[in-house]
Amino acid sequence: MQIDLTDYLRGELFALVPVLYVLGILLKRSPLRDWLIPFVLCGAGICACFVYFWGEGVGLLQALYASVTQGVLCAACSVCANNFVKQFSKRNDSGE
Repeated sequence: MQIDLTDYLRGELFALVPVLYVLGILLKRSPLRDWLIPFVLCGAGICACFVYFWGEGVGLLQALYASVTQGVLCAACSVCANNFVKQFSKRNDSGE
């Protein structure tokens, strides 16, 4: 079984993942506690997706549902990418 991310995340919204990644890096340097960063990224992703879907002329309830699901997926991808980078750098530090 092969999982294709494009089955779940709209292609136009892939550009939001690196934006959220950079936002996460900026938030990491802020006085905000680390455990809050994923929640802020989810909120930012949902808001950005809502603007996108509302601009597409989608109905309010459909835009809300789609923006929550797509925004959470975008935020999850950016948090996952950040973890990949962190774990890869730890691997290099340990000499493996």
